[in-house]
Amino acid sequence: MLNIILYCILIVISFSLVGLTYRMRSIARATAKENTGSDHDGEESKLELSHGFLYAAIIISIVLVIFFTWHLAKGTPWEGHIMEWLNIIIRLMHITFGIAWIGASFYFVFLENALNRTHNVRDELAGNLWAVHGGGFYYLEKYKVAPGVIPKELHWFKYEAYFTWLSGFSLLFVVYYFNASAYLIDTNVLNISPVAGVAIGLGSFVAAWLVYHLLCKTPLLYKGPLFAIAGILVALAFAWMYSHVFSSRAAYIHFGAMLGTLMAGNVFFIIIPSQKAMVRAAKQGTTLDPMLGKLAGLRSLHNNYLTLPVLFVMVSNHFPSTFGSPHPWLILIIISVGTAGVKHWLNLREKGQLNIWVLPICVCVLHAPVYNSAQAQPGE
Repeated sequence: MLNIILYCILIVISFSLVGLTYRMRSIARATAKENTGSDHDGEESKLELSHGFLYAAIIISIVLVIFFTWHLAKGTPWEGHIMEWLNIIIRLMHITFGIAWIGASFYFVFLENALNRTHNVRDELAGNLWAVHGGGFYYLEKYKVAPGVIPKELHWFKYEAYFTWLSGFSLLFVVYYFNASAYLIDTNVLNISPVAGVAIGLGSFVAAWLVYHLLCKTPLLYKGPLFAIAGILVALAFAWMYSHVFSSRAAYIHFGAMLGTLMAGNVFFIIIPSQKAMVRAAKQGTTLDPMLGKLAGLRSLHNNYLTLPVLFVMVSNHFPSTFGSPHPWLILIIISVGTAGVKHWLNLREKGQLNIWVLPICVCVLHAPVYNSAQAQPGE
């Protein structure tokens, strides 16, 4: 009975916190009208911090609701039914947020690649672009550093990334961790306890971020092809490790979750802090470190290249020819490299730098898993 009461309290708290976000938005708008100059900046910083704590509280409450839902249903006739609906709801959220995040990534990399940088461009601009969509014309400008006056209504592209990662992380628990002995662990691969399997999975995400982040601290970051090779080798190591620790399906999902963690980490630890520093410097009239924007741009580009490999992992669980092949880690890395190569070709095409070799090579690479995963036919 106590668990049910706590569960109901958590649900009420979650809805109350979500409702409070609308109240915070009204307060922010009222504050923007009343205050100007340094007073406005100070109030805006306080509201931004409050928003951060509020969204953190929402995330914690949602995670607790999911956990209590599983805990209350576990061992009852309702367990299978409840878990299936949790799977459906969270999966739909994950796909929806993922579309928003990947769509934004594709769009802004397209903008960067397609900007007019030479014809009738003002000195303070890096470029501009005319576009038509949905029955209307749009004109966009990118500043080299920042506009003279930062507008009060400034849109941030960050919550798409945060909620995609959060919903994916929740889905990982619902599908694999809450019933690890059945879906995460394959004793024919490695005989470990469910707790050890979950610890290895979570620990691998932290390890992957640290390796990638340290790699970005090296001079290889500015040497595209060499950095790509190093990244492929790191990805290969994790793909091989996952395939020799978890069940094949779980190995694929963990590889995708690892890439998604790198992408969300880039947004949370690098891109958004750099953007906040740029806005703060522009408002205060201080000198901005140009490396902040450059590093954020590189991390954003890395995210762009990882989108297609992550999408492949999301759909691969429906096709046993991928994770069920004799060497699932090899299929995984080949398709990841091939799809990232296709994204590279698309980026080059948007820049007007057509390359006749990139796409054919990627197509050949993507054909390799078809033959590698083929099962022997009777009589062969």
